[in-house]
Amino acid sequence: MAPGWGADVTFSIHGLAVARGIAIGRAVLVASSRVDVAHYFIRPEQVEGEIDRVRRGRDAVVEEIQRLQQTILQLGPKDTPNELRALLDVHLMLLQDEEMVGGVKHWIVDRHYNAEWALTTQLEVVARQFDEMEDAYLRERKADMEQITEKVLRAMQGQATSPVLPAAAARRVGADGLQQEGTETPLVLIAHEISPSDMLQFKQGLFAGFVTDVGGKTSHTAIVARSMDIPAVVGARTASQLVRQDDWVIIDGDAGVVIVDPSPIILAEYQYKQRELELERSRLERLLGTPAVTLDGEKVELLANIEMPEDAPAAMKAGAVGVGLFRSEFLFMGRQGHLPDEEEQYQAYRRAVEGMAGSPVTIRTVDIGADKPMDSSVVEGKHLNPALGLRAIRWSLADPSMFLTQLRAILRAAAHGPVKMLIPMLAHLGEIRQTRALLEQARAELQREGQTFGPVALGAMIEIPAAALMLKTFLRHFDYLSLGTNDLIQYTLAIDRADESVAHLYDPLHPAVLRLVADTIAECRAQGKEVSICGEMAGDVAMTRLLLGLGLRSFSMHPAQILAVKQEVLRADTSKLAPWAQGVLAADEPAPLLAS
Repeated sequence: MAPGWGADVTFSIHGLAVARGIAIGRAVLVASSRVDVAHYFIRPEQVEGEIDRVRRGRDAVVEEIQRLQQTILQLGPKDTPNELRALLDVHLMLLQDEEMVGGVKHWIVDRHYNAEWALTTQLEVVARQFDEMEDAYLRERKADMEQITEKVLRAMQGQATSPVLPAAAARRVGADGLQQEGTETPLVLIAHEISPSDMLQFKQGLFAGFVTDVGGKTSHTAIVARSMDIPAVVGARTASQLVRQDDWVIIDGDAGVVIVDPSPIILAEYQYKQRELELERSRLERLLGTPAVTLDGEKVELLANIEMPEDAPAAMKAGAVGVGLFRSEFLFMGRQGHLPDEEEQYQAYRRAVEGMAGSPVTIRTVDIGADKPMDSSVVEGKHLNPALGLRAIRWSLADPSMFLTQLRAILRAAAHGPVKMLIPMLAHLGEIRQTRALLEQARAELQREGQTFGPVALGAMIEIPAAALMLKTFLRHFDYLSLGTNDLIQYTLAIDRADESVAHLYDPLHPAVLRLVADTIAECRAQGKEVSICGEMAGDVAMTRLLLGLGLRSFSMHPAQILAVKQEVLRADTSKLAPWAQGVLAADEPAPLLAS
């Protein structure tokens, strides 16, 4: 019995759906713990003391994160997802960022700001640089910088660096962060934001779901929630102010809705949905060993997108038959200009290849540049539109030495298993020729040095409309193509998908987008070349039948989405979907969900 059902007015809060599923439980509020910062000038003789205060505060937070990393090692990979471990590494990197450390010293030494004022001033400088980044994932790292800064401030003031659970929740939670026996009531966490280290301290299994005021689909909370398969809604704005401690809450991770104090009728409806989802999850797990083949006998390749070499075994466990996208830029970021050398890259690629145990791994060359800086040393205002600037292959070709190093490392890793190489953001024949020439140079160098290397299939990403309109040219130079639908939609519709004011116009079903996708698939099939999709469209089950009808037979997505897409594949008859898909293409307002 849940006392109070319906005692208060039921209301809903809308946010972004980032991790599917339904959670029902009591609210545990972790209110925003912004630290009050004093602003005053110091005397010259106080400078060293203030610098030392910042150093001690930073060291305390570093020690806390290192303790958490040790806890992770003890718990093992089963209880701590790879994404959480990677985000803790990001926090350590940000704490040791030279731009941040040097900036704080500047405000103390040159301006005579007190330590707290200097730290928050430098945070504002770095935060503006993050705001200017076009890439959504990197822009979300601003929240990480804010969180570690707050932890340092709290440490400087002698406060606990981690949020304290409210008394109402603490009664149900032990000192180790685990829910106590005999407390069956599920808990859902409501917060302004949650840091990776906080999530680890609350432990997997304690909370049935998460809601945060801030964040996007690539925020750390969203990433970890998806990896832990926990329903989550982020960007709910004032949720932590509207929800009260111990309120009953429903989190609808599919719709991005939070329902507070639900009536008995609403509760019963969502409990039914929850049971249905659990049954569906169990049914999906039975498909793990089932080949992805349509009703009319068409084989479909379901691949995984990964960020780190350690993600490969998890991808195989999820049922992936290969890696369709290994985002190599994660090896380059946060290095303060010190690029990973050939040996470091080779070892990382080799771990991914060996982790897939003979299944193919597609390594995308570094997709980084003006909008994806390797560190926080971006010059403010340098690029008016970084999405159209020196990024991806343009950036690589602008630094041939760096690019050759990566090409050599990938070729060496190919000696340990099947490897494909994928080149991002190509649009010009000149870029294609330069890329191929450098690849041949890398091969020649390795052969001359007696280094062992393997063959690689060379592919191009179709993510710029110009590339989609030059398919015949591209297919003369590449073994396969991969549609990067996220950028293709953005560039085709001239929509910054991170800009809330125009985000509603970001539409994968726009006739122009569908035509580019359809033409790319058709031309590849006509020439007998492989084609895949590695954008969000590939993992969206609402799009699976349409893409199958258009002839797509290779999908690459987040591992958590593979089984749901496989179920759609097993239920599909492509002979019937093909004529329907052509009708969708001809429509002014496509509606693939209406397919029979």
